[in-house]
Amino acid sequence: MAKIRVLIVDDSAVVRNILSAALSSDPEIEVVGTAADPYIAREKIVELKPDVITLDVEMPRMDGITFLRKLMAAKPMPVVMVSALTQAGAATTLAAMEAGAVEIVAKPAIDQRVGVREIETEVVDKVKAASKANMSVYMAKLKSAAMFKPVVKTHTAMLKTTDKLIAIGASTGGTEALKEVLVRLPSDTPGVVIVQHMPEGFTKAFSERLNTLCAMQVAEAKDGDTVIPGKVLIAPGNSHMALKRSGAKYYVDVKPGPLVMRHRPSVEVLFQSVAKFGGANAVGVMLTGMGNDGSTGMLEMKKAGSFNIAQDEASCVVFGMPKEAIKMGGVDKVVSLEQIPKAILDAV
Repeated sequence: MAKIRVLIVDDSAVVRNILSAALSSDPEIEVVGTAADPYIAREKIVELKPDVITLDVEMPRMDGITFLRKLMAAKPMPVVMVSALTQAGAATTLAAMEAGAVEIVAKPAIDQRVGVREIETEVVDKVKAASKANMSVYMAKLKSAAMFKPVVKTHTAMLKTTDKLIAIGASTGGTEALKEVLVRLPSDTPGVVIVQHMPEGFTKAFSERLNTLCAMQVAEAKDGDTVIPGKVLIAPGNSHMALKRSGAKYYVDVKPGPLVMRHRPSVEVLFQSVAKFGGANAVGVMLTGMGNDGSTGMLEMKKAGSFNIAQDEASCVVFGMPKEAIKMGGVDKVVSLEQIPKAILDAV
């Protein structure tokens, strides 16, 4: 197999070296070049023809977002954004996702080596996922999502608990897929719990952005939050989220822990807990993403009586996680992304 050709674009020589070393450690990846700013990057894209670009958000001469928009207009290709863990950085990086980037990686700390192994795992996995992205599907989804307008909420989420709940897992391409699903769910939809593979520091900005577009209330989950109708809880980056039940009340347990199926948060952790505590009261949804995170958990959900939905290959940016869930036998219905909101509402 041909190696995945990667161009690293970052104004920091130290970060370029860290990313280059991390990516070069994998035999399936070849770092074909580096660039200190978008102008150099433009020349090297033409010369080196990379399969994937890692792109810093903040750079001299031209910021990453402007360069990304120009790139996607001229030659759409998989881009992994590398961003600092700051509130401003998170908001800017979400804008990059809306402009065409398919993945996010937290910028590695240059003053310490703590956790560097996990950073290496993350950047390798996300570059591999990006390399498999169906860019024609992704760009079409971005254009349709651009039409979503902010909504004025008429009321807050209901205070009562619910016997029904919806559990969703997503990875590469999932930020836009989740947006398409959630904006079409009415304000009285049963409580939703979501794991989207995203680094620490970005899920709060992502939740806040969705909250402006959706009829439901959307928030980054906190330990002990109750799952109630009209409320969407998104697992915070770098923490696992599991469903728990106390009497008639569902709530979430948010805590750190080791990587599960190479991820934290992990869809598998959420889905296994939904199988245990939600059972036949739950609807599971597997959206676009690379790998098999959540496939075993979705099968356990089905065994426990859950009704499970998977996104079809034609509408996926990466048909990995849905494919594995289908292969495991844990899926009841396979539909396009546009049909998933109706399938969820029919099921509940």
